[in-house]
Amino acid sequence: MKHSASRGRQLKRLACLSTAAVLIGLLTAPSSGAAQAPVLDPGTPPGVDEIVSTPNLKQVAYLPKTGPFATTPNTDWAFQGDYAYGGNYNGFTVYDISKPKAPTVAAQVLCPGSQNDVSVKGNLLFLGTDSQRTNDSCDNAGSTTAVPGDRWEGIKIFDISDPLTPKYLKSVKTVCGSHTQTLVPGKRGDKSVYLYVSSYNLSTADLPNCALPHDKISIVRVPLRNPTAAAVVATPVLFPDGGYGGGTAGQSATTGCHDITAYPEKDIAAGACMGDGVLFDISVRTAPKVITTVRDTVNFAFWHSATFNNSATKVVFTDELGGGGAATCNPAIGPTRGADAIYDIVGKGNKRKLVFRSYFKIPRTNTDTENCVAHNGSLIPVPGRDIMVQAWYQGGISVWDFTDSRRPKEIAYWERGPISATSFVLGGSWSAYWYNGYIYSNDIVKGLDVLQLKDRRTNAARWAETDVMNAQTQDNYRNW
Repeated sequence: MKHSASRGRQLKRLACLSTAAVLIGLLTAPSSGAAQAPVLDPGTPPGVDEIVSTPNLKQVAYLPKTGPFATTPNTDWAFQGDYAYGGNYNGFTVYDISKPKAPTVAAQVLCPGSQNDVSVKGNLLFLGTDSQRTNDSCDNAGSTTAVPGDRWEGIKIFDISDPLTPKYLKSVKTVCGSHTQTLVPGKRGDKSVYLYVSSYNLSTADLPNCALPHDKISIVRVPLRNPTAAAVVATPVLFPDGGYGGGTAGQSATTGCHDITAYPEKDIAAGACMGDGVLFDISVRTAPKVITTVRDTVNFAFWHSATFNNSATKVVFTDELGGGGAATCNPAIGPTRGADAIYDIVGKGNKRKLVFRSYFKIPRTNTDTENCVAHNGSLIPVPGRDIMVQAWYQGGISVWDFTDSRRPKEIAYWERGPISATSFVLGGSWSAYWYNGYIYSNDIVKGLDVLQLKDRRTNAARWAETDVMNAQTQDNYRNW
């Protein structure tokens, strides 16, 4: 969630908060006495904080941000059992979601260090730090910017055997910090998890700790039976040409990956690596290999995240135009920039290729005071269909079907109106994921929203349940 070398380190952080055809409006007339969302006139966005939606997607719960997290941005999610773990620039919140329509705050862990994306496995929670810290503590004392060459960034590990009282166990320093991290389980008797730590450099503010070109990831091995032995075990260079944005002609347009989404059962991963979309072979967990790459120099500004369909025959890549900090869901930007791009995976083995099929962008016009762009989402487990729920910052939450790669279509949406009608304010849904029958959104400014989708096209998903959900680790939902 970042952008443009010219804006440097500040944008690298702010963009983490961090795009159009016109909507014809909400459908259907009300039945007698039935509540309905307001009908939008073509091109007329909702008013400040006004909630609008299609009739099939409704908010069923809301909790505002509280305590030390009230004024700092919310970030990503992880789920396990009856708990949702929500990241925040100041730490993470543990929500009890055993009753999805009545969630409660079970615990809050104060641990400053943007952007605090989270992953969970068993009794462990992993927190990513991608900001300059004087040390690896969770104290405010660690917030002072360190002198160049002497700072800490990386992974923090917590014991969540009791989700009500998480305990800080261990830290692992990684080069360039951890903007995002992908949890990949070990194979065949390997009682470890591997964290693929993604980070990158966009400015001289990152030097000398994160020297250019930064064409690598850090791989942290965590022995589940002895997590305090966690350590970096590999730093594979994924793009060995040494290229980076602004480099010489013919070099790679990347200086690292923003997100890597793994599909461990199929031994593959998809990387959104700044200037490239990448397909990896991860059959050897500590030595991912590039199978193929694609580039879109016409419409994509910053490859941000990736999602496979369940059969791993497609990948949806997102473009974080403007770093998530710009108003890009408007006619001036259009329907193909700041959008999703759908690629089919064709061929087999090391001869697989990514073939572009189409773009998808929410079909609504936002105001010029709203940051809006394709952001984090997940599959909805509907057998035989490719359906995804996705956050679009102040563009709201969209449910869309890409079963036909060439003709994606939106089937539901929910959104709040702008935070302000007169000035630009960062906000909106950072992440929206399906978990056991409900959609959970972590709103940057507002807090937790729980939504319920009632649509015949997704009814089968109501019976699919899982014990764990990490944003960048995809499981085959047919095994749930």
